[in-house]
Amino acid sequence: MALMDKPENEPEVAVDTDTVIRLEEDGDVVEENLEYQNLVSYVNSQFRRAKDARFNEEDRWLSAFRDYRGEYDEHVQFTSTEKSQAFIKIAKTKCLAAYSMVTDVLFAGSKFPIGISPQKYPQKVADAVHYDPNALTEEKVKEKAQVEFEVPRTIRRPEIEKELGALKEKLQPVHEELESGSSDSPSAINFEPAKVAARMMERKMHDQLEETEASKHLRSMVFEMSLFGTGVLKGPFAYDKEYAGWNKEGEYSPTFRTIPKVEYVSIWDFYPDPDGRNMSEAEYVVQRHRMSKTQLRQLKKRPHFREESIELAIDYGPSYTKEYWEETIEDTNLSEIQRYEVLEYWGIVDREVAEEADLEIPEEFEDKDQLQVNVWICNDQILRMVINPFTPVRIPYHCVPFELNPYSMFGVGVVENMSDSTLLMNGFMRMAVDNAALSGNIIFEVDETYLTPGQDLEIYPGKIIRRSGGAPGQSLFGTKAPNISNELFMMFDKSRQLADESTGIPSYAHGMSGIMSTGRTAAGMSMLMGAAQQMIKSVVRNIDDYLLAPLGKSLFSFNMQFDFEEDYANGDLSVIAQGTESLMRNEVRSQRLLQFMQMSAGNQMLAPMVKYDYILRELAASMDLDEEKILNDPREAIIQAKMMAEIQAAMPQQAQPQQPPAGGPPSPNDPTGTGGGNINAGEVRQPDEAGFTGAGGGDNGGQQPAPQQAPRGPIQ
Repeated sequence: MALMDKPENEPEVAVDTDTVIRLEEDGDVVEENLEYQNLVSYVNSQFRRAKDARFNEEDRWLSAFRDYRGEYDEHVQFTSTEKSQAFIKIAKTKCLAAYSMVTDVLFAGSKFPIGISPQKYPQKVADAVHYDPNALTEEKVKEKAQVEFEVPRTIRRPEIEKELGALKEKLQPVHEELESGSSDSPSAINFEPAKVAARMMERKMHDQLEETEASKHLRSMVFEMSLFGTGVLKGPFAYDKEYAGWNKEGEYSPTFRTIPKVEYVSIWDFYPDPDGRNMSEAEYVVQRHRMSKTQLRQLKKRPHFREESIELAIDYGPSYTKEYWEETIEDTNLSEIQRYEVLEYWGIVDREVAEEADLEIPEEFEDKDQLQVNVWICNDQILRMVINPFTPVRIPYHCVPFELNPYSMFGVGVVENMSDSTLLMNGFMRMAVDNAALSGNIIFEVDETYLTPGQDLEIYPGKIIRRSGGAPGQSLFGTKAPNISNELFMMFDKSRQLADESTGIPSYAHGMSGIMSTGRTAAGMSMLMGAAQQMIKSVVRNIDDYLLAPLGKSLFSFNMQFDFEEDYANGDLSVIAQGTESLMRNEVRSQRLLQFMQMSAGNQMLAPMVKYDYILRELAASMDLDEEKILNDPREAIIQAKMMAEIQAAMPQQAQPQQPPAGGPPSPNDPTGTGGGNINAGEVRQPDEAGFTGAGGGDNGGQQPAPQQAPRGPIQ
């Protein structure tokens, strides 16, 4: 083992992985690999041990796969009288329903369900500092950040630009009070440096996960988890990603960056330590790869792979041997596959094994009883051999159970839970189909003593039957079998209800029609759907505990180890898994935030106690908006407000409309219509009140009623 220098022709990387201790290629590679055959034998023996211990699990997975595909097991025997061999794929419907429900919860928002938050009691930085915006003076804002403010062209004037030039020099948004501690002023504003560091790390992690298409791999893992009961995700590990680019001459000139990669691993290729009940107890993991020549040569682009050993393994020819279960899941009869079997080992190697393999142990590991290594083997050639580069040491695999089995690393899936119900449903359906075929036809009884010998007894329309002489009577009798399909369908429905109970996924959750009773109303259906979510919540909690939280911590450690930035260490940060939290939809969260803001804003006693800047950030996040881009930092908000006030003061005052002299004619610019006088419209008087001038009189006399005229008579 030796510490190699970075080759000159190696592409530029974003993280520093050159401190990884790995096996070199010096001299004759064939002789070197022969010297390390003890290590190869050790890895192969661990692989065979895990493979033998996994046999019972593979049998359960094959049974689940057949139920999902609608195929009967080879051990199922049909009687000679069974005509129907129908298979009702309710298991597929349940499995896809569980997959959809889990992914809907995990991806309820627009981000990967991992978040970073500061510790409740940070040790490296103050949890919150305070500053008083009213105490902002020219002497307190002079040191670091530059404020860029551009005046709209519509209001640019030489005098305004002159004022803004002096204003920019004054407004430098770094306050001494942020570093000095807190303020007791009632107008003080909180600032949380730990949360700022958490947001920066979270944005970086989400960007890395997006580059490696982690959401796609997570969905693939959830599907296998629903089908087989266990899903596996690998990462993060260093991977050189190629970014396409062209230079000015039109030549292809790509760039390379080493990024933390996350990928889905099929449960069939995952061979963990059989003695471990979870990944924290597992001492090793072996992943089985099936690679082509092109894929093997692509390994040369990844860090610390031995190029000559890869070519040597290719020269020995294809070495992949199909397992018995591959005949079932791949639907192929090819006996020979032109592929290479590559074993990737992550785990411990005892010091004795390392010494027997003639490995040169570095000085910093001489006092260790065992080493954590990563070894890649193909055709007995060591393609890669490194000391586990991660700090703290970890195996980069996450094994997630759908339904937790506390006595095994592998969980229980939806299809396995309903295996007996599937067997019953198929049995009753076959019986119903056979009975329908039997009862739908007439059974004929023939008395041959009445018939002429040698006749064909096949019955069809227009058939002529010849009778011989004898006593008169009927020679053919038709018998109809009873139809019991309704009873069999009732048993089928009962078996389907048992499947709902065993899986925890009711049929109405995935669109079964004919719902009666409680489900006929919107409130009743909402209650039933809420109860159906309980099972999914437990599954998502397993994903939180066994995948999202460990993956987030591993990604955080990867960034701190290989891409360290001091800004991320400004607070004690912890990883939170947001899968369960997303059960509360963003719409509901945003409504509650708005309701709380309105309640506090309408109460003068509560308003001073509410942190509106926090509510605005959470409200923007619940609406899937980037709060960093649409909201100002509290310091920036104060400076922005002062800048706006200064701009308003610097702008020339608009000329006020001149008022006409009192008593003159009203001006069209005067909305009061009084002409500048002090005479306004009076109150409207009611009848019998003083000042009423309408009909009926009053103090002013009013109008007298018109005299009544005599009725007109006939013309004389």
